[in-house]
Amino acid sequence: MALSAHAHEGVARAHAGTAMKKEQQAWGIAGEAKAVARTIELTMSDDMRFTPSHIDIKRGQTVRFVVRNSGAVLHEVVIGIPQTLQAHAALMVKFPNMEHDEPYMAHVAPGKRGELVWQFNRAGEFDFACLIAGHYQAGMRGTITVRSSTP
Repeated sequence: MALSAHAHEGVARAHAGTAMKKEQQAWGIAGEAKAVARTIELTMSDDMRFTPSHIDIKRGQTVRFVVRNSGAVLHEVVIGIPQTLQAHAALMVKFPNMEHDEPYMAHVAPGKRGELVWQFNRAGEFDFACLIAGHYQAGMRGTITVRSSTP
């Protein structure tokens, strides 16, 4: 997994409309703000939960996630598959100040909001999680079902 750029310094990472590296992932590709077909509000809280914790999306949709941190500590949302999220969560335990910034991640300071834009161009079951040390382990995760746009 490529890790680069910014640290978890409590700054919201807003990927909407920014030039991000577009690299196909198992769960999709960075989306273009002008192609957004749907906006989903996602709230993160200090009870280590996301609201909603499950999201249904049609394959091909570009989604803007507006991510709100209602808690008192830094949270993040990272979209992926179980293997990549588990591996990254283990690294975050070892290196809690690890620097990274990818278009499928948004780091949000307490009381702030962030955004990310993602195109779900593959059908399947995917996950999202907060990978800050201890948060994933406490159950801060959710699921995304991407359904084929054809019957």
